[in-house]
Amino acid sequence: MVDYKELLAKARKELPESVFEKERFVIPKVKGHIQGNKTVINNFLQICDALHREAQHVLKYVSRAIATPGELKKSGSLLVGAKVPASRINQAIQDYAELYVFCPDTGKPDTVLEKEGSLTYLKSMVTGTRKLIKSRF
Repeated sequence: MVDYKELLAKARKELPESVFEKERFVIPKVKGHIQGNKTVINNFLQICDALHREAQHVLKYVSRAIATPGELKKSGSLLVGAKVPASRINQAIQDYAELYVFCPDTGKPDTVLEKEGSLTYLKSMVTGTRKLIKSRF
């Protein structure tokens, strides 16, 4: 009779390499400039599209994380009400992704947000598992 570990090793060998890659998804870095006392982020909508999340949801989290109001312009750029370094905004977006985008089981970004009443769940499209998200804002 074949040993379980041997079967497991054989199954792992037959899987494609992409299954084992963790870094297939890269969050774009913010691109922008300082204009007077404000910071303009030009690629905010592209970042939201890459995360597959609504811009208003991301904006709400990022604004609270950097403690500065932000406004989404019609051109797709984000106008932040203070001079904020790009590294701080990048960190806020990374924190958002870890909380609201990446699956806690697989670590992959293949998730959707589901609302049931006042509760929000992070549902994995790969495994189908759901995790209750405690609202941070």
